[in-house]
Amino acid sequence: MIKHSQLAAQLYTLRDFLKTPEDVEKSLAKVKAIGYEAIQLSGIAPMDDQVLADIIRASGLFPCASHDPAVKIFDDPDAVIARLKLIGCPHTAYPCPHLQDLNTVEAVTAWAEVLEKAAQKFQAAGVTLSYHNHAREFCKIDGEIQLEMLYRLAPSLLAEIDTFWVQSGGQNPIDWINKFPGRQKLLHLKDYGIINNERCMRPIGCGNLNWDGIFEAAEKAGVEYYIVEQDVCQKDPFESLADSYRFIVDRFVK
Repeated sequence: MIKHSQLAAQLYTLRDFLKTPEDVEKSLAKVKAIGYEAIQLSGIAPMDDQVLADIIRASGLFPCASHDPAVKIFDDPDAVIARLKLIGCPHTAYPCPHLQDLNTVEAVTAWAEVLEKAAQKFQAAGVTLSYHNHAREFCKIDGEIQLEMLYRLAPSLLAEIDTFWVQSGGQNPIDWINKFPGRQKLLHLKDYGIINNERCMRPIGCGNLNWDGIFEAAEKAGVEYYIVEQDVCQKDPFESLADSYRFIVDRFVK
């Protein structure tokens, strides 16, 4: 069983409702009303850092983590660190290697060196840097899965395993959580469903993943925050977050 304070909502789910400071304030109030106590920052329209910090503080929600753009993480890490410190956010994650060529050992090695350098920089400032996987990193190169190679070559980089994308990559989320004990502060929870013969993201408990096994593995691995995200919802995103919240709280929160 996990603590209620460990359950968070990924704001990227609500990105269409985060266009202005007023939108953010209203949306965070709805997230708080659902019952969440923590949030991961992502998908918020640009605004003054102090304004955002004040809105979050007034909401009563804890900013447990963020997703920050690659260009900022690598080109201006000091600004990212300063923003996270101002907001009171202890963890960030690299969201996705959209433009990276990871099809050779040399490419993955070079990418790992960049991520390792960034992870060390953030670590020295008291902030963790994790890597958020999608499905593309589960291709094999010389018999080794790209994501496994990446974590092996960047030992300071933490793992933000995403359950849906692991399953989409043809792997078992439980196996991947078990691979990195003590190296996972953040876990992305997305259910994997099939509608009309097409894969889709579903609220937790409405898809096909083994949540009993996932939560058991995550607790053993030392996960600190269980972050609910649904990039694409079949109904109102707030309702989807509420569905996931109720399922998790009923079964896994003490």
